[in-house]
Amino acid sequence: MSVHRLHRLATLMILAALLVGCVAPTPAPQPTAEPLILTDSRGQDVEIPRDVKRIVSLAPSNTEVLFALGLGDRVVGVTKFCDYPPEAQEIEKIGDMMPNLEKIVALNPDLVLGITGAEEAVTKLEELGIAVLILNPSDLEGIWADIRMVGKAAGAEEEAKELVSELKGRVERVTERVAQVEERPRVFCELDATDPAKPWTAGPGSFIHTLIELAGGQNIAADAPSPWVQFSAEEIIASDPQLIILADANYGMTAESVAQRPGWEVIAAVEERNIHPIDDDLITLPSPRIVDGLEELARMIHPELFEEG
Repeated sequence: MSVHRLHRLATLMILAALLVGCVAPTPAPQPTAEPLILTDSRGQDVEIPRDVKRIVSLAPSNTEVLFALGLGDRVVGVTKFCDYPPEAQEIEKIGDMMPNLEKIVALNPDLVLGITGAEEAVTKLEELGIAVLILNPSDLEGIWADIRMVGKAAGAEEEAKELVSELKGRVERVTERVAQVEERPRVFCELDATDPAKPWTAGPGSFIHTLIELAGGQNIAADAPSPWVQFSAEEIIASDPQLIILADANYGMTAESVAQRPGWEVIAAVEERNIHPIDDDLITLPSPRIVDGLEELARMIHPELFEEG
């Protein structure tokens, strides 16, 4: 082989070595993040986007949970009934009990928090590929679980843990205080007296019944066959409640109007002027404020335990 050819071959080998050194190594494939799967109140597994930034709420209680977790700035749509906290009133409205699907889709949400009763809308949203978590707690433990679930979905697990711990602590302080009482006053909670001869009240299975018992009272509707029942005026008079709570005060009911009902003047609560209004949202909505409702009921039922000084 000629010297010229040897020189040329050596040059090619050097160039090849240099080229190999300049080629970047093929990067190793990165593992794909597993989708977040949460089981909601339906018992249905829901795939949640990993970075939830835009949330629509279909219920006041859901909206309150989101704000309590510090997620209010991510809420882009709420119902017209979502009025707490006040900031919620400034958010785009997507309807009432029958949400406007076009508005929801136009808001491009990463997550929708729904409730039972809006199944048709939920189904359509899911068909469009929108993640929907249904919140439908039946007791306080269910509320705590839903708070934790929303926190996990939105990357606010620590905030949810702290909130639940605070709420449970407040409940425990109330129950510890009333545990020592010897008398548990009879309580009638009025929900709707559109027909004053047969007002609606709350029985077993309702949050109101649970709260009355935790607050150291006896619900006169404790043996009712369902969570929401009508009691006749005769039944209420015979039960002789020592405290009447007006959860319909927001709709115009007053202690004076109750006292004027025929035959009610013999009821202990009327005689003692122990009739008190309450914001019904505090004792009916499955939100963090339900603990506010418990504390308020406890002060009404056992004022002697909460006297200052």
